[in-house]
Formats: sequence, C-alpha cells, structure tokens
Amino acid sequence: MSTLESVIWHVLGYTAMPVIILAGFTVVAVASVWILSKTADK
Repeated sequence: MSTLESVIWHVLGYTAMPVIILAGFTVVAVASVWILSKTADK
C-alpha cells in the first residue's frame, strides 16, 4: 500500500467514527422527540 493510500484510509477511519456516533445520537434524539410528541397529553 502506498503512503497516499495509507493516509486516505487513516483519514476515512478517523472521520467515520465520530460521524457514526453523532448520527446515532441524532437519530435517537429525533426518535425520542417524535415518540414523546405522539404520546404526550394534548
């Protein structure tokens, strides 16, 4: 593997982890708000 390929894979690896964590947090937050808005007393 060339140095450029190594750098690209490291950048992809290190940027994917926080993106996955933040996307998961966002999905859970949106789902929670939606469920609470559906089940809240009007």
